[in-house]
Amino acid sequence: MRYIEALPESTFGIDLQLKPSSQSCQRSSPARAFPVQPRSEPSISTETKSKRKTGEQVAKGYSQKPGIDFNETFAPVARLNTVRALVALAEQKNWKLFQLDVKSTFLNGVLNEEVYVDQPSGFVIQGSEDKVYRLKKALYGLKQAPRAWSLSEAILYTKRSASGILIVSLYVDDIIYTGSSKEMMLEFKNEMMRQYEMTDLGLLHHFLGLGVLQTDTCIFLHQKKYAKTLLDKFGLKDCKSVATPLAVNEKLSKMDGSDLAYETLYRQMVGSLLYLTATRPDIMFAASLLARFMHNPTKKHMGTAKRVLRYIQGTISYGIAYEKGKGAVLIGYCDSDWSGSEDDMQSTSGYAFNLGSGVFSWASIKQSNVALSTAEAEYMSAAEATTQAVWLKFVLLDFGEEQVEPTQLLCDNTSAIAISKNPVHHHKTRHINRRFHFIRDALQNGEINLLYCKTEEQVANIFTKPLARDRYEYLRKALGVISAQHLEGSVSL
Repeated sequence: MRYIEALPESTFGIDLQLKPSSQSCQRSSPARAFPVQPRSEPSISTETKSKRKTGEQVAKGYSQKPGIDFNETFAPVARLNTVRALVALAEQKNWKLFQLDVKSTFLNGVLNEEVYVDQPSGFVIQGSEDKVYRLKKALYGLKQAPRAWSLSEAILYTKRSASGILIVSLYVDDIIYTGSSKEMMLEFKNEMMRQYEMTDLGLLHHFLGLGVLQTDTCIFLHQKKYAKTLLDKFGLKDCKSVATPLAVNEKLSKMDGSDLAYETLYRQMVGSLLYLTATRPDIMFAASLLARFMHNPTKKHMGTAKRVLRYIQGTISYGIAYEKGKGAVLIGYCDSDWSGSEDDMQSTSGYAFNLGSGVFSWASIKQSNVALSTAEAEYMSAAEATTQAVWLKFVLLDFGEEQVEPTQLLCDNTSAIAISKNPVHHHKTRHINRRFHFIRDALQNGEINLLYCKTEEQVANIFTKPLARDRYEYLRKALGVISAQHLEGSVSL
């Protein structure tokens, strides 16, 4: 067997020497035993980039049945909003971000269920052929392996001491850590490498497909490599670029008179664009708009999706730049487009939040109710932004950056501001869903402060409708979305 040579130096999912990770026994319950096989793909060392044979075993968990062989499978992970907030805060505080990678992550997860696997082919214990292994820890291939690893683990950790603060964010086997104390970070790294088999990746450069560029003046997030892959995948590698993702005043509807397009290809395009919005808020509205037509898309929808990719072609090196500001003060913007949907006359809400430089949290959402006026649409948009602001304040509090003053939420509609601050307007608001009045409690409790801003300065306007080129480029820059070539020192990706 070609894996024998690699077995002694590998991390075992099944322990033939009866170590604590598993035990050989006869089954005491009707639970089924699952076969195992060696991992077929070679593992690659991040340090030497050389391929080596692996002796890890993989359970054939595709035959597991829910409720019998496993219960929960979901593993909590850090939200991208949280990761970007951490990046923005680190730049404000002049902290460096570092990364650790957990080797053989799922093999560390303790199983609560009774799970058996057959003895690996070629390693059957003589005289115990009728026995199977009962696993104490998870194996790759088991459906509950991600949950077992993260069952008792939070996704965000903070530690404070007299020397400073340490912040750790976890996403399955990727660990990001930063803080104000070099001693605490070194102690954390050494302790983690002592407890688990870890790879020290040094400064954070890549995370979940996101490129991270840390310079002396800013932290730059981008997805250039992923964008190139998309253009190549969909045959637009050499396409002609356009200046904006959507044509001005373009309206899409379910029945536009054109023929149906290839649904699978359309869904792949839109899904890819939605992931690209992790560092490209400038295409958030376009991607969200296209996502409304996943069922029976037409050729017009397909053409619009290709136009967005053509826009990506011309802005492939763009990303978000987080620069040092006056302080880590949370500021929000909210806007809406009244009755923007051609099919049901529902409006679109948009909001964005920053800490003085590039935005780190944003959304473009179709409202669930039909608004009877522009003021009502703006009011519902402000309520959606308020819920996000409250959550972001909790996140920043966990980071040790409490927002003492009410968070400024900027809106360009004076009527919506009046409705939120004066409950006397009963005849104008009696039909509005009660959950949107949450904003009034937030105002009274001092959590937010809804303020007026000019429409020309409303950053969230880019999340609600197609815009002309000049207006679009102005708001794109206001979001913090710039080309890597515009960074100080002209960085190449």
